[in-house]
Amino acid sequence: MVSVITLALSFALAIQPSPTIVGVASVIDGDTIEIHGERIRLFGIDAPESSQVCHEADGADWRCGREAALFLSDRVGRSTVRCDVRGEDRYRRRIAVCRVGRDDLGRVLVRTGLALAYRQYSTDYVADETIAARSRAGLWRGEFIEPWRWRRGERFQTTASQISQANSTDRDCSDFTTWRAAQNFFEASESGDPHRLDRDSDGLACEGLPGFPG
Repeated sequence: MVSVITLALSFALAIQPSPTIVGVASVIDGDTIEIHGERIRLFGIDAPESSQVCHEADGADWRCGREAALFLSDRVGRSTVRCDVRGEDRYRRRIAVCRVGRDDLGRVLVRTGLALAYRQYSTDYVADETIAARSRAGLWRGEFIEPWRWRRGERFQTTASQISQANSTDRDCSDFTTWRAAQNFFEASESGDPHRLDRDSDGLACEGLPGFPG
């Protein structure tokens, strides 16, 4: 009898719907809100960090992280937000698909070009990202560093600073997180390959790094 009851309870718990959080939201950043003291990360997207800077088509800086947060704040306003929880991240934030009315906030951000589809966790918004890219909306109107790369410390470098570092700073391949960063540094050197990043002299640096096109 005990085993039957245990089995019934396990089945009942298994079919319980995911929790839903409903209320007026405050915006923490471009992909995080708070409702009733509960931090909620929007599922399947990644928006620029609050301090993140992107480049316009002409190279001018713009505060894309701030713009993403302001856009989300304007979109949410004082409306009731409904969040269907999908899980929890390592910071104990809820991961959820959140809507105002019928509008999925994550989808709106990606289509507006102020967030990217977070493919590591979901492909739900890839089509929306394609639409934003084709229309050169938001981030796509210039140059940007993906938020997950920004969090790892990657930053834009001016041509002058690239040349200065390439000619004065001792580097090896372990100092770079991606092939593109190593290649940019290698190409900026005015004196061949003083750091020996191109071991086989084929014009391509640090071929074992992520992002190598070979």
